[in-house]
Amino acid sequence: MTSLNQRAARILRDCIARADELKIDFTTLGSCTVADFGVSTAGGLEAGRMLAEVCLSGLGTVELQTCGGAPAVVVRTDHPVRACLQSQYAGWKVSVDNYFAMGSGPMRATLSSEQIFQEMPVREEASECVGVLESGALPDAAVLEQLQQQLGEDRALMLAVAPTASQAGNIQVVARSVETALHKLHEIDFPIETVQSGYGTVPLPPVAKDDLTGIGRTNDAILYAGQVHLWVDCEDEVIEQFGPLTPSSASPSHGRKFLTLFKEANYDFYGLDKTLFSPAIVTFHNLTTGNSHTFGSAAPEIVQDSFGL
Repeated sequence: MTSLNQRAARILRDCIARADELKIDFTTLGSCTVADFGVSTAGGLEAGRMLAEVCLSGLGTVELQTCGGAPAVVVRTDHPVRACLQSQYAGWKVSVDNYFAMGSGPMRATLSSEQIFQEMPVREEASECVGVLESGALPDAAVLEQLQQQLGEDRALMLAVAPTASQAGNIQVVARSVETALHKLHEIDFPIETVQSGYGTVPLPPVAKDDLTGIGRTNDAILYAGQVHLWVDCEDEVIEQFGPLTPSSASPSHGRKFLTLFKEANYDFYGLDKTLFSPAIVTFHNLTTGNSHTFGSAAPEIVQDSFGL
C-alpha cells in the first residue's frame, strides 16, 4: 500500500493547486511548504473537508451532510488503525519558544516516537513528510527547523495549518469521531486490530470567535453528540466487556462542558483525563456473530449550551 505520507502529499498538493478556489494560501521556505488554511486566509467548507482527509492520509472519506436539519461532518474508513491512530491522532505536541500547535498527520509515522508506535510498529522512511498543525499562528523558521531536525533534514516537509476558530479548522477537528473511538479503545486495551471499518457523524458547530471557544465547541460536539459505528471481528463477549467503557460517558469527567474541564487542566490537552475523549454513542457491529451492541447516550442540552443555541 502507498505510504501514508505519499497519500497525504497528493491531497495537499491538490489543495495548493486549487488555492484560490479553496481560499487558502501557501509559502515555501527551503524544502518546507506551509499551507495556510485559515490563519490569514478565509478557507472554507471544502478546504476543511480536504484538510481532514489530509489528516487521514486519504485512507478515510470526509463529507458534509445534514443531520436533524443542521450540518454534520461524516467520516468513514476501511483502514481505521492506519488512518486514525497512525495518522490523524494529534499526538505530536509542537512547542518551540512561544509557538504551540497540536500536530497530526502522517509525519508522526515517520518520527514514530509516540508510545502508540511502539505498540503498533511502523516507521515510514518517507522522503517527504506531511503534517497538520492546529494553531492560530503559522510556524516560523525556528519551528520549521526543529521539525526538520526531528524528522531528518534530508526530508522535505509539507505542513497545513488552521486555527480551531476557522471554517477549515472547525471541520478537521470534528472529523475525528472515529479517531476518538479508536484511541479510547486503545487506551482500554480493546484488541483494535479487530476493528475493520468505522463510520462517524458529528454536528458541525458554529465557527467560534476565538480558538479557546472553538476548542470547547468542537470537543463538546464529539463528546456529547458524536455517533460512531465500528465493524469488528471478535466474540460478543469482548464487546460486552469493553463496550460500556468506550463512550465518553464512561469518564468521571463526563457531564461538564469541555471548556470548563480544559480550564481546570490549565489549558493542557495532555493533562486531561484520556478516557473522556470518545464519542457520545458507539455501536459495535460484530462481523463474526452478526450482532450489534450500542453504548452511551447523547447530551443535546450540553451541546446547545456550548454552541450558544
